[in-house]
Amino acid sequence: MDAHSRGRADDIDPADQWVLNPQTGNYELRLDHSAGQPQPAAPSQPRPRTARGATPPAQRGQGGTRGRGVPADPGLAPPPLPGQRRRRAAEPVDRQAAAGRRKRRPETSRKKKVLMWTGGTMAFVLVGGAAGAYALYNHFNNNINTIDVVGAGSGGFNKGESFNILLIGTDKRTGDGNSGYGDKNSPGHADTTILFHVSKDRTNATAMSIPRDLVTDIPECQTKLADGSTKTIPGQSDVRFNISLGQSDRDPGCTMRTVKELTGLTVDHFMMADFNAVKEMTTAVGGVKVCLAKPVKDSKSHLDLPKGESIIQGEQALAFVRTRHSFGNESDLDRIKVQQQFLSSMIRQMKSDETLTSPTKLYGLADAATKALTVDSGIGSISKLQSLAGELAKIDTKNITFTTLPVIDNPAEPRPITVVPDPEKAPRLFAQMQSDTSLTEVKQKEQDAKNAQAQAQAKLLQGARSTAHEVRVDVYNGSGITGAAGKTIEWLQNEHGVTRSTNRSNAPERAATTTLTYAPNQADQARKLADLMGLPASALKPGTQDAGEREPMTLVLGADFKGAGVPLTGPAKAPEGAQTADKQVCAK
Repeated sequence: MDAHSRGRADDIDPADQWVLNPQTGNYELRLDHSAGQPQPAAPSQPRPRTARGATPPAQRGQGGTRGRGVPADPGLAPPPLPGQRRRRAAEPVDRQAAAGRRKRRPETSRKKKVLMWTGGTMAFVLVGGAAGAYALYNHFNNNINTIDVVGAGSGGFNKGESFNILLIGTDKRTGDGNSGYGDKNSPGHADTTILFHVSKDRTNATAMSIPRDLVTDIPECQTKLADGSTKTIPGQSDVRFNISLGQSDRDPGCTMRTVKELTGLTVDHFMMADFNAVKEMTTAVGGVKVCLAKPVKDSKSHLDLPKGESIIQGEQALAFVRTRHSFGNESDLDRIKVQQQFLSSMIRQMKSDETLTSPTKLYGLADAATKALTVDSGIGSISKLQSLAGELAKIDTKNITFTTLPVIDNPAEPRPITVVPDPEKAPRLFAQMQSDTSLTEVKQKEQDAKNAQAQAQAKLLQGARSTAHEVRVDVYNGSGITGAAGKTIEWLQNEHGVTRSTNRSNAPERAATTTLTYAPNQADQARKLADLMGLPASALKPGTQDAGEREPMTLVLGADFKGAGVPLTGPAKAPEGAQTADKQVCAK
């Protein structure tokens, strides 16, 4: 029996078996019929399945194509279904109007909200909310692989607080058809690593790629072995980042600790995927659109694509994210750019109408994701992933920025093959992430700052000037650069005679931008200090209450601090090469 004939004998519209609730954005399975009106199925047709064996509906408009189902358990009664509703018995059905209601979509703003690249958990939220079936819930729950990261992570995340998830792609040859990829002897190194930072207010996220050839320190860590025992692994200095996983039995908890020591950001959770994750998840959504600036035929990765746009999935998708010899200067840094373009496109595909309105695709994506991903025990259940997805769904794709940890060639190598963090740019990016600075809003902020600065300059011409000796200011270091406050005090006192300046050491937390906070009766002092330091108008933060006679202003040096005596020309800038998830970029 196909989708067109199912339920006709008892006057049940087959589309009403699964309907889209425009208030929630979820499909809801409607299994009971009109209240008080028995509706026996026609003798020639089998009864529709109960909730325990509920089959996800066919994608509408595709005739007899059905979704993937979960075997029923005849020994258990079906649980109640959230959102289940009954038809009114006596009312005639206007089929044209009903069809119109069924075609309604969630509000545009809701549809554009999307989970990160591991969007299969969002797919579960939509499918699970639609089916409400215990068997389906257990099916996905049993798919999930978990690792207990000893002492790493925060064990959870709280609403109203920022959080960080480490996304790890390993080079371990697990799964069918993967024997030709990666290093056959690899225990599963951190081949691709992205630190995904979500802001407190859920308005923006930054996905920072960490090069596998980055030279850094790996701290001592503990890991649980297969026999249940705990092993302590000594730390190492000046080694490649990718061996923070796999080497010497290191688990993802060791990688989490390494990232925390490197960036200063606490890593709350991790999600780890193997080669199969890319193949299966791209297939589940019907392929991912990519764009090439030139045709590629790579004998090593077996990537074979024409110039322009292509839809790739399975083996070709994996080849696209793994190739090192097809784009740029064939370095790992250029491969990272291609991977970011691919993940951005995958996010767009997962949040598209084509995916969100297809229960079949949503089921396939959720099934593939939960099978392919390994997560920490803190989010190791469908209910916890559902809660996480609810937070991530609030972020618009235009506010998800992909960037790469700023690096320079390793100065310790005559012919550099590894990289080290850029001593100036890397701390600034870390500080921006810590302060929830949205990299996608920087251009607008830069323009706003220019406008504000022009207005401030006009006001400065009319304002009185204090002498340098009259300026009182406390200086705090929130830049992440060691000794920044002390050097600034030394420069102010020795070069400009600002003798009433005091070094207050480190700020309570890192700051993305430099700010000068002052009272209304300190405006002339603020103008003088802004002139001396070259502070933009956007850095000046006036208060509302006058200060005491000897009360100082507060200067907090941020990640945009370039050095004592170096003028600040505007707000912190986005790292070079940063790209947002809502735009397609052609790989070069």
